[in-house]
Amino acid sequence: MSRPLIGITSYFDPARWGTWVREAVLSPPAYTKAVDRAGGAPVLIPPLSLGAIDGYVRGLSGVILAGGVEVDPAVYGEERDERVEEPQPGRDRFEIALAAAAIQAGVPVLGVARGMHVLNVALGGTLIPWLPDAVHHERHAATAPHVLQVSVSSKVGKALGDRVEVAMPHHQGLRRLGDGLIAVAWADDQIIEAVELQGHRFCVGVQWHTERGDDNRLVDAFVEAAMP
Repeated sequence: MSRPLIGITSYFDPARWGTWVREAVLSPPAYTKAVDRAGGAPVLIPPLSLGAIDGYVRGLSGVILAGGVEVDPAVYGEERDERVEEPQPGRDRFEIALAAAAIQAGVPVLGVARGMHVLNVALGGTLIPWLPDAVHHERHAATAPHVLQVSVSSKVGKALGDRVEVAMPHHQGLRRLGDGLIAVAWADDQIIEAVELQGHRFCVGVQWHTERGDDNRLVDAFVEAAMP
């Protein structure tokens, strides 16, 4: 059986190899390694022309919306907090359009960290631009692991069980859910940490970096859903 082709969003950033320093298409290797372990064939998707999106969607068996810089609040009608890193509007536009096209085509989607935010915004949802101000604590920005409650009937729950311990520092969170999305995992303060799109064969967003570490079960489930 041929491996499903899994596209992973990437970004442009300066990189050094040898004596060269040039702008490069970059992606942390954890994504490609996790997809490979799950039986998929990983390829990188650079944030270029919107006109290429239909071709990606037709050719790919699944799409991972990867992590990175927070989504520009201007996209969902909010002001940017000065504490948030400078946004990357070109990447935002490309990935939001890619997410919408993949969903429309029924292509499996896994949104990771920023990718969950992209998924939510693509479906008309909004974000909390600076989470510590909304919840009045800094626990979401901490690197220490903490336990999330997961809906056992969800795809995330079927892969991971009703509780999952994760480390996931983040400064933004979901506010209004996008059309068709439902919450399927929560922190102890009820901030949503995972979502799924109702009626889709696999469209999941998680706040944590599920591609890291030894637990590959959610990526396994995603790649299985992308199998021909």
